[in-house]
Amino acid sequence: MSDREIMNAKTADWTRKLVTFRDPVVENVCDKFIQRSDIGFKKYGRTLHTERTGGHKDLAGYLNDIQEELMDAILYIQAAREELEDNGS
Repeated sequence: MSDREIMNAKTADWTRKLVTFRDPVVENVCDKFIQRSDIGFKKYGRTLHTERTGGHKDLAGYLNDIQEELMDAILYIQAAREELEDNGS
């Protein structure tokens, strides 16, 4: 099992949490979530929590974001399938 300290910006103050992973796949996914959060914070200057509680986006905005992301996912799946077909897989 591996240990990892995770920084959490749930409030303006940073908190630390020690997490022990028994599964490296889960650890890799968590790392990607943290990286994604860091990219979003750098781009927008706020966390999802402060975006929500600050009224920067309403429910319709979140639903729109979800729909767009899922549409992108379908396009990526199709492109990957075509890549497999092109490579004879």
